Amino acid sequence: MACPTEAVLFSTMAAAPKTAKKAAPKDVKATKVVKVTTRKSYTRPQFRRPHTYRRPSVIRYPLTTDKAMKKIEENNTLTFIVDACANKTEIKKAMRKLYQVKAVKVNTLIRPDGLKKAYIRLSAAHDALDTANKIGLV
Repeated sequence: MACPTEAVLFSTMAAAPKTAKKAAPKDVKATKVVKVTTRKSYTRPQFRRPHTYRRPSVIRYPLTTDKAMKKIEENNTLTFIVDACANKTEIKKAMRKLYQVKAVKVNTLIRPDGLKKAYIRLSAAHDALDTANKIGLV
């Protein structure tokens, strides 16, 4: 058997690594991981804003050019100058509200003078010539 001094020596050596393992995490400082941003732009929070400008009317006035008259007779289509900011669904709703006719299709273009022109094709149930007479075009 080993002498008592060796037993004490071995017991202290065996205890030393255990205390060293426990002390190691206390000595190591935890570093904070910094995220690197890779986006070029940042989004701002969005929220609904009230409308600042209400248009008085979407449809301004009808056109009475030769081409517009030909479209009325042949294609069942009315031609109007509309608000420049109006979209096709707004134009359809305005036609329904003002003239009580259903629009099947709306084609729009912006003229060189900056006004927006809308070609409004009516459904087969409504005649463009009758609607033009009600408006006062023909």
